Amino acid sequence: MMTLTIERTTHATDDARALIEELEADLSGDFEPHQRHGLSLDKIFQPHIAFFIARVNGKAVGCGGIAFEDGFAELKRMYVRPHARGTGVVQAVIAQLEAEAKARGVTRLLLETGDVLLAAIRVYERAGFKRCEAFGDYLALPPNTIERSVFLEKRLA
Repeated sequence: MMTLTIERTTHATDDARALIEELEADLSGDFEPHQRHGLSLDKIFQPHIAFFIARVNGKAVGCGGIAFEDGFAELKRMYVRPHARGTGVVQAVIAQLEAEAKARGVTRLLLETGDVLLAAIRVYERAGFKRCEAFGDYLALPPNTIERSVFLEKRLA
């Protein structure tokens, strides 16, 4: 029996730290440092960001955050440990983040991911995200830093 819970955390717990370190390790094999746009652990726990940890039977298996910007919200630091992939964890995290956005009146949800992260892109597309142009702070970055980026958007009702 699998019990899945999604809990908000407001500071850098050991679980949050471990999940973000695993995410960074995963990304380091495919992307140069200047092509990784994830927030550092310190930057995740800011007033305009809500960060959640997914637990299966009490054990941390995934995470995701949502950064509230002017006129939109961006999914950040999405990660599910390999053994928990395909079990509905990522869909539950996305649903939680969408609920947070709707509760704050946000109707435009955006994200940036990497071009070789095909499984992640498929997950987002199945969740209703469509490809879009660069947005927000990404617009000011040098082209070589976002040449491997895929930008996705979902309009919320």
